[in-house]
Amino acid sequence: MRVEAHKNMLPIKMWSEDIEPQAMLQLYNLAQLPFAYKWIAAMPDCHCGYGMPIGGVMATVGVVIPNAVGVDIGCGMCAVKTSLLVKDWCLDASFSQNLWRPIMAEIRQRIPMGRNHHSFQVDRLDMPALQGKLTRGTARSIVAEQYEAARFQLGTLGGGNHFIEIQKGDDGHIWLMLHSGSRNVGYKVAKYYNDLAKQLNEKWKASVPPNVQLAFLPLDSDEGQNYLGEMQWCVEFALKNRMYMMYAIMDTFRGNFEGIEFDAPINIAHNYAAMEHHFGKNVLVHRKGATRAYKGEIGIIPGSMGTKSYIVEGLGNPESFCSCSHGAGRLMSRSAAKEKLDLGEEITKLKGIVHGVRNRGDLDEAPGAYKPIDVVMENQKDLVKAIVELEPIAVLKG
Repeated sequence: MRVEAHKNMLPIKMWSEDIEPQAMLQLYNLAQLPFAYKWIAAMPDCHCGYGMPIGGVMATVGVVIPNAVGVDIGCGMCAVKTSLLVKDWCLDASFSQNLWRPIMAEIRQRIPMGRNHHSFQVDRLDMPALQGKLTRGTARSIVAEQYEAARFQLGTLGGGNHFIEIQKGDDGHIWLMLHSGSRNVGYKVAKYYNDLAKQLNEKWKASVPPNVQLAFLPLDSDEGQNYLGEMQWCVEFALKNRMYMMYAIMDTFRGNFEGIEFDAPINIAHNYAAMEHHFGKNVLVHRKGATRAYKGEIGIIPGSMGTKSYIVEGLGNPESFCSCSHGAGRLMSRSAAKEKLDLGEEITKLKGIVHGVRNRGDLDEAPGAYKPIDVVMENQKDLVKAIVELEPIAVLKG
């Protein structure tokens, strides 16, 4: 960890040596907020986001910042250990291609990806409860407006960096892993409350400059409480979304491997805000592309589609507000990856992995677009310890 401190701003604690200039500027903006608490923490996967860097952690007193949570509210990871043994089912590349390709094709048929949704609505009992009206008084509820549409989206992967993987662990077992979030409802909630915060901040002549994209809502206001309620609903929706998909994947495996058993799922979020107690004070911790890592807490840190992922145990480091990275972190933007990366070279990195990379349009999520996961893990060895190392066997990208 290194610390950067300047006059009239909070310290910035960084677990990376190569944070891009745009992300550093965003960290400086955070460090000047009057309601930020103690310091700003930048995880080793830190890179430029909207307002707040992805891989950023900030505690606040009295306010919530929608852009410090992000547009994919509740986005996170789910992983399940199976009873299948690597030695039995990962004999060689040819064997893997013949075994895993049809299984992945079956999963693709069962789980809509990208912009696709189910053709049916899931049962309301599978959805998070609306509990009447989520917002106070006559305030608009984005969740209520999007609820029926969201019933088509529960159990769908989405696009971008969302994925489903089959992995082999150094514990000798085959693992299942996926990454997904709250789909369109999370985006709608994030956009509405950020726009509302901007309008109110302008009305109040707030001290936060509008160009830094960090408009806030007071926690003691109806607007702030409404955001927290709708944000939490999206966090629960994202969790149910991951579990719905994971059960479909597990069911696919049951149909292909007689007698297979599964451990309890590991499920974590990395885009949310929560009240926590740090350094003697209750504060609202915003984690945007960061995973909670309290002492003994089990988490998931994925790499890129061609590299290792990790099941980790938190060390409870107070310097990071008990947080760690949410993944490898982007090295370049999606557009830059499509422009700069060599398709043949990136496909070579995926040798032995069942994947769908075929053309330059697929390069936005190629291994070369991400930071090396081994460097990221080395940089946060005081935040988490790896307990299982996973290598991809087959990958589905949204």
